[in-house]
Order: sequence, then structure tokens, then C-alpha cells
Amino acid sequence: LIMFFSKKLKKFENIKHCFFSRKNGFSKGYYESLNCGLGSNDKKENILKNLELVSKKIGCKKESLITLNQMHSNHVIHFNNKTSVKNKLNGDSIVSGVRNIGISILTADCASILFYDPNKKIIGCAHVGWKGALNGIIKNTVRKFNDLNSNNNDLIAVVGPCIKKDNYEVKIDFFERFTYQDKNNEIFFEKVNDEKYKFDLRSFINKELSNLNIKNIDNIEMDTFSESEFFYSYRRSSFKKEKDYGRCISVILMT
Repeated sequence: LIMFFSKKLKKFENIKHCFFSRKNGFSKGYYESLNCGLGSNDKKENILKNLELVSKKIGCKKESLITLNQMHSNHVIHFNNKTSVKNKLNGDSIVSGVRNIGISILTADCASILFYDPNKKIIGCAHVGWKGALNGIIKNTVRKFNDLNSNNNDLIAVVGPCIKKDNYEVKIDFFERFTYQDKNNEIFFEKVNDEKYKFDLRSFINKELSNLNIKNIDNIEMDTFSESEFFYSYRRSSFKKEKDYGRCISVILMT
């Protein structure tokens, strides 16, 4: 498997994490090959085999690898004990203090963010596309950490691979949504013409994290759109008129 790691999270012996690439799984065709998205039209048995492979790599039982039914919402799930852990809940973020449970995010251009507070021993993960970011998924995730007495000075946030600004062209109404919310959001856009802009999702996410006084930020600076060997991309698949696309998985687990 081809796996990407954060130097900041690598330091902790009790944390296992990975931003998995699309390589070396069981899926075929559009989904080649480590497609972990049960929301795709890939053969279910292949997706389950892929998820099992991921759980082995991360070091948990296959039923302890938790994915969400992601909706681009700002809804955060909290696992405070073993009995609260459930798979496929509706939401876009998990905050958890439960050991040996792998919490994960699926992406195909959006960013996944992995969180860890080494002081309070709490982990988190969030699915952040433009809609979730604008709706406040990052704030809500960090707020949940704060509810658990986590201090933002202690929090580590790692932003995974996502679509790069050069490849993320959007229409003017998209630009207006962001600038309506905050005039300063203009800085995340580059004007192409009167109708089109390029949007820098990664910078927007990093600014959101900084605004929450998180100092400890790491980025896996890879572009899901152009690095097709390693990543699925919703946008690339749309351009190629492909019927569907796979999803990459990012996982964090505390032992």
C-alpha cells in the first residue's frame, strides 16, 4: 500500500494514522484499486476487502474501522465510550476518546483533517470540502474538543491531500457565497475572468485552523486532481465523463 503520513503525528507511539492512496487494493475499472467508498457503485465485496486491508494496516479489527455517511454538513459525532461507537452514522466529523477504534474520512478532492490532543488523549477526523468548510465543520469539530476541555494550543491538525487551487475552477456564485460570509475570503480566490475564479481550498482550511488559534498544523501537500496515480478525484472523473469515482480513506487510531 502507498501511504502518506504526518511528521507531527508520527512522533506519538500511541497514535496510528495514515492518508491512504488509491494503490494496491482489490477494485477494478474506475475504482482501481483501494476504493473505500461504500457510497460508490463499486462491487461491495471489493470495497469490504479494501476496508479490511486498511484495518489490518492500521491495526484494528475490521468492525472497529469506522466510516461516516458523509453529507457535507457541519455535524460532529462524539464517541465517548465503546458503546457509543457506531458505523455509518450521518455526519462529517468524529471526535473520539475511545482506544483501538480507527475513525476515518473518505475523500475524492475534499480534504480530510486528522486531529490529536496528546494532553487529553482525544483524536478526531473531519471531512472538509467547500460546503463543509463554509458551513463550519472545522469550528464545530474544534468546539467539540473544547467541550472536552481540550486546549487549542495542544491540538495538532493535519490537512490531507486535496484538490489544488490551479485545478479548482469555480463560478462567480461560488465566489459570492464565500465573500458574502466574510469579505476577507476574497484572498482565497484568483480571478480567471468575469464568470470564473480559482479557489484555494487548502489555504482556506489552514486559515480557519489558524483563526481557531491552532498553531500545530501539518499539511500533506498533494493534489488529488493531477496526481491521478495516487488519488481519486470527483472533478477529474467528471471531466473525463466517467460514470463514477472511488474514494480514498484517511484514518487515525489511538492505542
